[in-house]
Amino acid sequence: MPGKPLQEAAGIALGTLSYDTNFAVDFDDRLLAHLQIVIGQKLRRNESMYLSWKDDNRIGNGRTTIWLHPSIPLIYKYFGGRMPRINPLWIEALAISANSAGGLQILPEPIPPEEPTKAKGSRS
Repeated sequence: MPGKPLQEAAGIALGTLSYDTNFAVDFDDRLLAHLQIVIGQKLRRNESMYLSWKDDNRIGNGRTTIWLHPSIPLIYKYFGGRMPRINPLWIEALAISANSAGGLQILPEPIPPEEPTKAKGSRS
């Protein structure tokens, strides 16, 4: 993909979502892992949907939308060898988006609330 070398130089591991036999798009491995879960939830129930994202400036700065259907092959190819840590809040936000009339939109990752830390010397 044209944008991959710049992303790799920036230290971002880009995976590829291949759709049908003639379309592929690069996403950050972390985002791709979350998309795989949400898309899998929908397609497992035989539900179709749109998937939309904002294009990179290098390819026009527009938007792309594809129609996802259970009968069309999807391949998730990760750049890195480890599965990224999954953020349940992001899965929930993406799933809500996927179930909307507009379909699954790429959303920024919500920051999980910080776990309370125990004060030094406190007993539990």
